[in-house]
Amino acid sequence: MVRLTGQLGVPVTVIDGQTVIGFNRPHLEQLLASGGGQRPHLGLKVADASKVAQRTGSVPVFGALVGGANPGSLGERAGLRNGDIITELNLRPIRGADDLERAMAELTPGSRATIVFLRGQETLRAEIVV
Repeated sequence: MVRLTGQLGVPVTVIDGQTVIGFNRPHLEQLLASGGGQRPHLGLKVADASKVAQRTGSVPVFGALVGGANPGSLGERAGLRNGDIITELNLRPIRGADDLERAMAELTPGSRATIVFLRGQETLRAEIVV
């Protein structure tokens, strides 16, 4: 990081070539939002459903467990709620949070995406435009 930014302070975050020294949440959010046109995000808090199931002693399920949706986000507009488990995005299986992030990175602004998710015992589908 010192070679890249010349900074010795921590944390140092680089987003799209811009350096943020320290934890400046408003500036970080601004940079992330400005890059949102290139990299769509669902605006969800997610975790690996299988890891959460292990900790709670539940039946293992693969997917990205939704822990919350940011107001006005793509995830909220898709109707995703706390406790939903995303299992598929555009026919791509989602086995955890990392799979969801990789699948979202492949989408381009203006494209359509189909999200398959579990809510309790029910399998639901939602369509979004990113």
